[in-house]
Amino acid sequence: MAGLRIKRLNEQLKREIAEIVLGEVKDPRVGPVTVTAVSAAPDLTLARVFVHPLGSDEERRETLAGLRAAAPFIRAELGRRLTLRRAPEVRFEIDESIEHARRIERLLAEVARDDPPEDAEPSGE
Repeated sequence: MAGLRIKRLNEQLKREIAEIVLGEVKDPRVGPVTVTAVSAAPDLTLARVFVHPLGSDEERRETLAGLRAAAPFIRAELGRRLTLRRAPEVRFEIDESIEHARRIERLLAEVARDDPPEDAEPSGE
């Protein structure tokens, strides 16, 4: 039962944080960013927020720095919007899963390109 509550809360936190970042964070370092997931601790003291910033490596680092600087503001906004006794501390991390998936797709495409089709006759006979 508690696991289901945490899952629902993670989704709610994800929606609220994305809305706050998009509409209310005024830090110029924060560029285009997608909130991909939130993982709250069972005691709700901490919420790890996974983001996928767009742009070059330098722009991604700047966006992450801006989000980390805005974390206290985002936490306060969450406290105002949600009916929780205490809003969790918000920690931003770059979501590497998207880049990892792209790398796997590239490797699979290379392997598929290098392998001959199965119905082709073997050469050398």
